[in-house]
Amino acid sequence: MSHFALQSTQVVIAGNMIAACVEIKDQLIHAIHPYGQALNCEVKDFGEQVIMPGLVDSHVHINEPGRTEWEGFNTATQAAAAGGITALVDMPLNCIPVTTTKAAFQEKLDSVDDKLWVDCGFWGGVIPDNIDELDGLLSAGVLGVKSFLIDSGIEEFPPVEAKDMRAAMPILAKYDVPYLIHAELDCGHFDDVEITKKYDSFLESRPKSWENNAISLMVDMARESKEAGDNCKVHIVHLSSDEALSTIAQAKSEGLRFTAETCPHYLTIASENIPDGKTLFKCCPPIRENKNREHLWQAITDGRLDFIVSDHSPCTPELKHIDTGDIEKAWGGISALQFGLSLIWTEAKDRGFTLVDLARLMSLETAKFAGLDGIKGAIKVGNHADFCVFDPTIEYTITTEMIKHKHNITPYAGRKVFGQVNHTFVRGFHVYQQDEFINSPIGRPLLKGQL
Repeated sequence: MSHFALQSTQVVIAGNMIAACVEIKDQLIHAIHPYGQALNCEVKDFGEQVIMPGLVDSHVHINEPGRTEWEGFNTATQAAAAGGITALVDMPLNCIPVTTTKAAFQEKLDSVDDKLWVDCGFWGGVIPDNIDELDGLLSAGVLGVKSFLIDSGIEEFPPVEAKDMRAAMPILAKYDVPYLIHAELDCGHFDDVEITKKYDSFLESRPKSWENNAISLMVDMARESKEAGDNCKVHIVHLSSDEALSTIAQAKSEGLRFTAETCPHYLTIASENIPDGKTLFKCCPPIRENKNREHLWQAITDGRLDFIVSDHSPCTPELKHIDTGDIEKAWGGISALQFGLSLIWTEAKDRGFTLVDLARLMSLETAKFAGLDGIKGAIKVGNHADFCVFDPTIEYTITTEMIKHKHNITPYAGRKVFGQVNHTFVRGFHVYQQDEFINSPIGRPLLKGQL
């Protein structure tokens, strides 16, 4: 159906919740009418359910090609659609080959055919020995690049040092794309801590100082870049440490192009409540104490943190060492792609946030960050007809049987949440309806320069 309309008494448009009828034609938002408008096309009425812009998740590890036993594009994008996500951006590591060359990027593009249930962009990677490859990689259409300042866990994706970043940043500035940084610096101390089955021992092994020092370094790098006339965009992924918030605020106040994100697990889980030996909660940087969590919420409120993304980082159950409870050996990563909106809404609604706020934090700002805001992130004429139809009143318990990503494991199993995604539309295609996927994979790659 290429011409139809959706309407509700609650539609998120231009920073407001209004009654409206949204007309869709040829995969785009054609017009926005008053609720109840008579049109010469079918009108689907969702009553009081909220029609939001489809979410844009700019931090997802899909791991294809090469590690599809961890996750692949088909299952990851199905989970995304079930969570109201209509566009995501895939990370450059955990796949084989890692996305650090134009040729490797082409391998990834070749692997997505007929597998995407939502639209998908891609980040490239910067490692010490691929600086000469960056022009080719960026001209091929990646939306930006990522580096680690610490061991990534993937041998082919080693960390960078300041000299590597100095070489890369002028190239990134030329293409005006963000430089994503996994901001932890191994400042020692890790080897002094015995990691047992107690989560606190793992927490002690990756102290806040590792994040704090890494973020201070990146502010220095951003200053250098600005002074050199490049003014490269620098972005901190998955912020965990509240102690780094003042450094981020300082960078913003100086006019640096400096942004930071956090994730549902840092906003909804406190380390005090993580049982011993529960490896599903392991991620890097780690989930910290409740006081830290509250400070992150304050930073979401006042804008020191720019948006919320999943950092969906799956692996096989065996790599999680679930049976042994060996936190040290377990792969670090949280799997929760489809539950992000419900998890955040459950916490946010009691803190004074509205669904208009969440549309900004999980759709508009993430689309802007990835350079997709010309087509994604808002219900406005000319944009892709991407919608999440959400009932904020439904309460349910997350179970493993609900999970759409490849392995039915998540630290959120058994948690009660509010808000359910009932329908997802991608460019006007109805891809998800009340726990069922409909039609076929219609997602497409989102390449810089070809949007």
